[in-house]
Amino acid sequence: MSVKNDDLPDYPQAAKRRRRGGFFRMVLILFCLLLLGTGGVVYYVYQGLQPVAGEAVTKEVEIPAGSSVRQIARILQEHGLIRNSDLFTYYVKYKGTGSRLQAGVYQFETGQSIDQMLQAMADGSTIVDATRFTIPEGWNVEQIADHLAQEGLVDKAKFLQEVNQGSFPEFPFVASIPQKEGRKYRLEGYLFPETYEIKKDTNEHEIIAKMLAQFQKEWKPEWTEQLKAQKLTMDEAVTLASIVEREVVVDKERPIVAGVYYNRMREGWLLQADATVQFVLGKQRDRITFDDLKVESPYNTYLHPGLPPGPIASSGRASLEAVVHPEKHDYFFYVTKKDGTSEHYFSKTLQEHNANDRKSRGK
Repeated sequence: MSVKNDDLPDYPQAAKRRRRGGFFRMVLILFCLLLLGTGGVVYYVYQGLQPVAGEAVTKEVEIPAGSSVRQIARILQEHGLIRNSDLFTYYVKYKGTGSRLQAGVYQFETGQSIDQMLQAMADGSTIVDATRFTIPEGWNVEQIADHLAQEGLVDKAKFLQEVNQGSFPEFPFVASIPQKEGRKYRLEGYLFPETYEIKKDTNEHEIIAKMLAQFQKEWKPEWTEQLKAQKLTMDEAVTLASIVEREVVVDKERPIVAGVYYNRMREGWLLQADATVQFVLGKQRDRITFDDLKVESPYNTYLHPGLPPGPIASSGRASLEAVVHPEKHDYFFYVTKKDGTSEHYFSKTLQEHNANDRKSRGK
């Protein structure tokens, strides 16, 4: 029996149809998997941003000054107020509200939405029994104690006792502060100047701990290693920074003045910083007399070489940074301009310095 060619099946065409069908099935499967994956991600994000389930519990939360969004997220998660700190961080960045969040002590409840907590922090709706105080850059321990006592926040005698004798094992740098003969206050220079918010029943030890915590936050770990190149310890750097803080008003000059003192120390010169004499005298004077320069004290850098036994004030960020990264130059002298700018004339030699001094006095 013979078969006509027209009755033979078209095998190549059938194979093509089968291949097309398999391809479409594969695309459909991948599309379904993509939908499932996307749905899973969406569900994960949705769940991660939901309020924490369970019985409502009131939590008191402190957001320190200068906290980043990521740090705030970590604090809220540690208190059991949010489910996922990373999702919280991305959510805040998505909303663009990070710059509005304010430091302070807040009362939140488990079960509150993220938006409710964000609104409270943006409004600064801190708890009623909280109070704020500000420590300016350049204040010393005595000034800080006087201010807090006047505000009714501390007993001055107890505060100063904690400064010298309090135990703060949570801050390793405190244990490394040397016990030098003649040092007036152990924690001088380490009570970081900042605006703080505390509960009204916070005691002297807790207030000092908050200020030490802020110092620890501000001090960059790499600074300790960088200072080894300058042959300075942390305490010596904090001491030098306190002198720069008290000597300089204009921030751009802080690295220059730090460089002056490095040059003097390198050459074995006396630092001759008026600010150290002011510290010895115990009060600010518009002018230092020649008799003042002769007052005997280990802090008087007109009489004793090198750095004083310890810091003379609380330094701000700019002064600490200036000591870690001083400007390299050949200046050994500086004198204040008397033109209202609070800037200085810098010079390499005593002859130039004397000429600048006459210029500053209009002579």
